[in-house]
Amino acid sequence: MTVQPADRAVRIVHADAAPPPPGPATAGMDRRLLHEDGDRWIGWVRVESGVESGWHHHNDRDTYIFVMRGRMRIEFGPGGSEAVEGTPGDFILVPRQTIHREVVGPDGPTDGFLVRIGPGPQVVNVDGPEEAR
Repeated sequence: MTVQPADRAVRIVHADAAPPPPGPATAGMDRRLLHEDGDRWIGWVRVESGVESGWHHHNDRDTYIFVMRGRMRIEFGPGGSEAVEGTPGDFILVPRQTIHREVVGPDGPTDGFLVRIGPGPQVVNVDGPEEAR
């Protein structure tokens, strides 16, 4: 008989038991840490109606977002002039070092499943993206 090592056991993380990640919270955003292992971070976020995050990037971590409910708008680019908007079932990739912000309109809330892969801090707050030249 083979015994499965404890660190290889199948586990479940109940949403109501998932802790918020360390660091400052954004008003109107409920982020939860589901799993973290080395350079991999997995979580979910619920963003209430009318919330706009501050400008930030995720250092050397690529961020993958699966939109489960609502609409998630990601603004980025020179002066914040570009944007994508995901709806349920859509997948959004925010590459490492990309200065951006999340925006949820009045028809929220929005729920998303998040995966970040890469080293370094989870969030680096900045004043905003540089203007176009």
